[in-house]
Amino acid sequence: MNIVPMSDRVVLKGQEPENTTKSGIIIPPKNNPERPFIYEVLAVGPGKVIDGKREPVDLAIGDRVFVGQYAGDDVELEDETGTKQKYKIVGADYVLAKIA
Repeated sequence: MNIVPMSDRVVLKGQEPENTTKSGIIIPPKNNPERPFIYEVLAVGPGKVIDGKREPVDLAIGDRVFVGQYAGDDVELEDETGTKQKYKIVGADYVLAKIA
């Protein structure tokens, strides 16, 4: 992947969320369209410059995060094998939470 995010932007790749509750109930994705989605962080920008000082982004490559469905911009690019892949580019402020 040759995407280099600017400022406090991060590049994300979607992951399939766990669709089974603890009690074993399977929740189809189309029945819950407003839920946040799970993404893996692929690239992190250098951070915003505030008052002449660069504030780093508190995310690292490989982190798993929740991001709202309509946050950021969706892009589609070819990977090294020539296969089209979907990515999401969002500002760090739109990342709702890291998954520990």
